[in-house]
Amino acid sequence: MTSALPRAEYPRPDRDRSASWLSLNGEWDFESEAGPTTIVVPFAWETAASGVARTWMERGVYRRTVAVPATWGEARVVLCFGAVHHSARVLVDGHEAGTHVGGYDSFEIDVSDRVRPGQGFELVVEVDAPADKREIPHGKQRSIPRDDYDGVSFTPTSGIWQSVWLEARGRTYLAEVAVRGDSLTGFVVSGRLVGDAPSSARVLARLGATSVELERADDGGVTGHLPVPEPRLWSPADPFLYEIELETAGEPDDRVVVTAGLRRIETRGEQLFLNGERLYIRGVLDQGYWPATGLTAPTEADLLRDLELAAELGYNLVRKHIKLEEPRWLHHADRAGMLVWAEPPAPSRFTPAAADAFGAQLAPMVERDGNHASIVVWGLWNEEWGLDWDIPGSPERAAAAAHAYDVLHALDDSRPIVENSGWAHVRTDLVDWHYYDDDPQRWADNLAAMAAGTLEHFEVRLGPDFVVDKSLYGSADHPRTGVPILNSEYGAGFTSLERAWSMRWQTQELRRHDRFAGYVYTELADVEHEMAGVVDADRRPKDRGGLVPAHVNATTTLVVDLVPAHAGADIPLPTESLTLDVHVSHHGASPLAGRVRAAWSTPGSSSAADVATVAESDAVKAEPFLLSEVVTLRIPAPTGVSSARLHLWFIDDADVTQASTFVDAAPIEEPNRRGARRP
Repeated sequence: MTSALPRAEYPRPDRDRSASWLSLNGEWDFESEAGPTTIVVPFAWETAASGVARTWMERGVYRRTVAVPATWGEARVVLCFGAVHHSARVLVDGHEAGTHVGGYDSFEIDVSDRVRPGQGFELVVEVDAPADKREIPHGKQRSIPRDDYDGVSFTPTSGIWQSVWLEARGRTYLAEVAVRGDSLTGFVVSGRLVGDAPSSARVLARLGATSVELERADDGGVTGHLPVPEPRLWSPADPFLYEIELETAGEPDDRVVVTAGLRRIETRGEQLFLNGERLYIRGVLDQGYWPATGLTAPTEADLLRDLELAAELGYNLVRKHIKLEEPRWLHHADRAGMLVWAEPPAPSRFTPAAADAFGAQLAPMVERDGNHASIVVWGLWNEEWGLDWDIPGSPERAAAAAHAYDVLHALDDSRPIVENSGWAHVRTDLVDWHYYDDDPQRWADNLAAMAAGTLEHFEVRLGPDFVVDKSLYGSADHPRTGVPILNSEYGAGFTSLERAWSMRWQTQELRRHDRFAGYVYTELADVEHEMAGVVDADRRPKDRGGLVPAHVNATTTLVVDLVPAHAGADIPLPTESLTLDVHVSHHGASPLAGRVRAAWSTPGSSSAADVATVAESDAVKAEPFLLSEVVTLRIPAPTGVSSARLHLWFIDDADVTQASTFVDAAPIEEPNRRGARRP
């Protein structure tokens, strides 16, 4: 059955109380400077889906009548908001029931004393969304006056932009619950009780036949350990989730089912490990925008589709960029085994008040999202946005980044934390860097120097005529070794063909260097004027010239010893036998042995199916996380063609293709220092 309500699914499947709930999505009365109308919740008033489609309004008032189900009896009634940008004042029958500031985190208000089962009440939500967002966390929402990074900002998202709903709960209930399974043998369960008897109510945690009563504290806190006799670990290969039932005694009782996974993410020196096994991040940046609905996914299927797309493209991680995505997306990531790098939005200018507003999001972020097994990295600031691009020159701004790390680490020390993604690190568990460069020779040279530790600075274009050197480190005393180092933004090219070409060669160079712990490509989907997506804004594929991204991002890939000339012509069309040196990069658990084969095919072809092999290498062995020794292919020149594609693939000893890539050969009119074999 299809519901007429938009986004009618239960918003918190990871913390399930769906036995008694009521969606308040749909049409509300709406008042603004433009006059009275109606609006469709949960879509921001800037979006077409809301029915309003007005930008730069700074205030809106939502109003509707709500009837509490008579069947809820003596249960407590809790009003829940997924997210409202930026500040909200909630009234029930004309009386203030609660307020909230912060445009991305969830909040709830217990309205039990103001409503009655079987009776209706008027619900009003007054929202303020300032046009000047520079001192409030707003991510990539455009601001007036403009942000320093306005060129990569988008239409704002104002008002109610995630689901609104009512829940029936017990007379005493868990308002917060944290479940951590990083011991790999059981779950540490903690929470906070509110309601009639928070200091004395009995709370049972159940998992199958195992039941544990949580210890209580006078302030309503509860804690306990729930053992798992035969643990099944959560991983991308086996994303197994446990359902833990938490029951709080009362009249009526409260019941919530929390999903969680047993898994441990950790750093060991310069390497990442998941459940004790080496992890290499193959990630993609995702900004979570849709053309008609802004930051809100149009449907449940759209939300799930983005995770499916990332997996189809070969990625094992999604970096959800400066946006706290709705819990349903994280729940789907848990179920699909997709790793997540989560990070909150930031302000765009530094003041003490702006830094405080940024920090105020962290506890709600961890409380809401910390149970998700898929989240393996917490991010904080991004590229010194909100720190005025000035950590190296400002002890105050450097201290703000370090303080944010300390606050988050105290809230959750079970995941690596990146305090300032991109550059100028002062206190971090991962040294990550953002680097965009169209020149393949410079890209290859700089990556090699970074891997060797001889290059710490690289050019960053902060504006059309504003290019600066940025450093990996914000201070001279930051450790240069002993911390995992990885790229977390890259990509180049103007057309879709150029971007596919750059993805192929730039990713291979990242895979060349075993020191790196992974990469994050920019980006999954186009957003408004930003056309860097692997797919367009409607999630349709682009012309990639026969490139299969899943081959680029596979567990096993080929690394060819050449620096290409340009898209469509990596090397000049050979007129005599061609010699190529090739390596295998393998990130599986066990070694692979096999041979590299080559075959000429037509330009733009995606594989060498039905084409005769023209060359085969000697045997090569690929050890996990070590670039293989070189093997040399001697390939006869193609005949009777003006251009051709040379397919290369690695066949293991069982005759299974484990990796593939290609090299395009075509005339190169001007002499070019690129397109030659690497020294």
